[in-house]
Amino acid sequence: MVSGTEVRREVVVGSPARPAGRRRWLVPVLLAVGWLLGVGWRMWLSRHVPLPIAHTDEDSYLHTARALAGGPGGFSSENGPLRRVGYPLLISPAFLGERDFADSYRLVQLINAAVNATVLPLAYLLVRRLVPVRRAVALAAAVVAATLPATVFYAGVAMIDAVLAPLVLAWLLAVHHWVRRPGPLVAAGAGALVGAFHLLHSRGLVIVGVHVGLVLLLFLRRRISPAQVLAAVLPVLAAALLNAVVIRLLGDRVYLLGDPPGGGTVRAVASGPGLLRVGAAVATQLWYLVVITFGLAGVAWAGAVTALLRRPAVDTSTATTPVPAVAPDLAVAPDLAVTPAPGAAVAAGGSRSAADVGAARWTFGVALVTSVGVAAGASVILAGITTKPLDAIYGRYVQMLAPFWLLVGVGMLVTATPRSRWRRAAVAAGVLFAGATLIAARLAWVASRGHELRYGGFGAPDLMALTGGWREFRPFTGAVVGLVGCLLLVVAVRRPRWRVPVLAALVAVNLGTMQVITDRLVRPMVAATAPTPRVADVGVRPGDRVWASLGVQWVLRFNLSHQVTWADVRWFVDNPPADADVVFVRWAPGEPDDWDGARHGFVRLGGNVEQHWAAWRRR
Repeated sequence: MVSGTEVRREVVVGSPARPAGRRRWLVPVLLAVGWLLGVGWRMWLSRHVPLPIAHTDEDSYLHTARALAGGPGGFSSENGPLRRVGYPLLISPAFLGERDFADSYRLVQLINAAVNATVLPLAYLLVRRLVPVRRAVALAAAVVAATLPATVFYAGVAMIDAVLAPLVLAWLLAVHHWVRRPGPLVAAGAGALVGAFHLLHSRGLVIVGVHVGLVLLLFLRRRISPAQVLAAVLPVLAAALLNAVVIRLLGDRVYLLGDPPGGGTVRAVASGPGLLRVGAAVATQLWYLVVITFGLAGVAWAGAVTALLRRPAVDTSTATTPVPAVAPDLAVAPDLAVTPAPGAAVAAGGSRSAADVGAARWTFGVALVTSVGVAAGASVILAGITTKPLDAIYGRYVQMLAPFWLLVGVGMLVTATPRSRWRRAAVAAGVLFAGATLIAARLAWVASRGHELRYGGFGAPDLMALTGGWREFRPFTGAVVGLVGCLLLVVAVRRPRWRVPVLAALVAVNLGTMQVITDRLVRPMVAATAPTPRVADVGVRPGDRVWASLGVQWVLRFNLSHQVTWADVRWFVDNPPADADVVFVRWAPGEPDDWDGARHGFVRLGGNVEQHWAAWRRR
């Protein structure tokens, strides 16, 4: 005989065996095909980028990767305390063997594309774990996250950001699984992912801090054992040790040009105005996340904070796992509770266990602290180490969090009651317009004092495309874009049949935005930074000892030097070193800084007078 509770669960979740068997294979196949298509699309987008365009970060990673593969090194703009070797280790296979730099760079893009495209399966798994949505909605939301420009943009260049978005999803998925079913193996997995963050970039220090706090909190609440504490911490220590060992093995083959953070960082924040500047930068980055996710990040934050603050009693009559009376951390907001509103479980795709609900709350808390921590850490470091004008916006460091909050926002809308949807949309609208007002006031205040803030191509390329702000910051236009997207989603999710089509429309917006970025930003950058002709075409041969003059425009100098794959190209000011066979110098006929190689015993091989560079060979 079947109990009433079992009947209720069977009506909600059950389905005929044969269709269920077919669906079991359908989703993995769709995810595999989607990953392949994602790799191909990313490679297609990068077809116009044969040489680095994101200097000097790309140059640093590429030189280190080449040295790790046994080739020559070069300079790095990194500094000692913040130096990391994880990304160069990942792309170093591209430099094995003898091949042209263009071929190695294309392999780097392929590695990026393969890793970056894993956002699709990870996003699907994460949204299915965090919120009870149907497979079709989860798949559609995962495709939106995987095509988000904040996810995809850096896959076409040799930048660490290409791999961080999938790593964030994998880590938060591991956190959810760890809280859901604690054990040494999953604890070690979460620790290994945190160690990967530390090995990849200095912002991993924030992730390490959050991870340590999570471990301590879980231990103090007696949710994990001392063995799990060790399992979670040891991989992080191992990653830190590996970073130090690899740096030591590299020796002086890669030489650092960056200044370590120090007194400048302290001075940047050790005053009222300094703290205000950092606070404005943090708020701008968080506002940016809401805009580029069409308001969904704001919706997600509203739901996540509500879930963390409200602790209603959990009805265990339909829970798939009994809820202990002494586990208040498993309680959540009413619209995320185990007992759904009438009909909500069917629309969402099934009821949730109390353990799932509690794990989701922990995951939300970890993600919220990480988001604020990364935005704050980046703002403090950038304020202290740069001698240039500060950025009006620099969204690069928080972009890795955009897919996660988009997914949570979709889930928060689909599973919420109508009243909760509008409340969360109101929160998102408030964040959008309060942030736009703050940004506009900041820009006006700086301009009134005769200064300006930078707004470079890599500060927020997706925001530039969405607002048409190629030469100026348009905060209120961004707020309108986010609000319109959010309102359309709130209206659409009221009808289950509209959900997948609306999410498909967001995919189309993402694809169009990436095409606009490629045409309006990437291709002009390539045209401005790719030297022609190739150095091999003017007669530079393997084995030549090559030096470059500081008189050559710095981006062109870097891209000329990359094509010399057999040696590290060093720099000189005016007189070429005695051991130089070939030099790259400034070619500007009639101008005082035109380099005359004849007086140094050189003969010009060729170059590009319009780009003001030439190659000379010693006679």
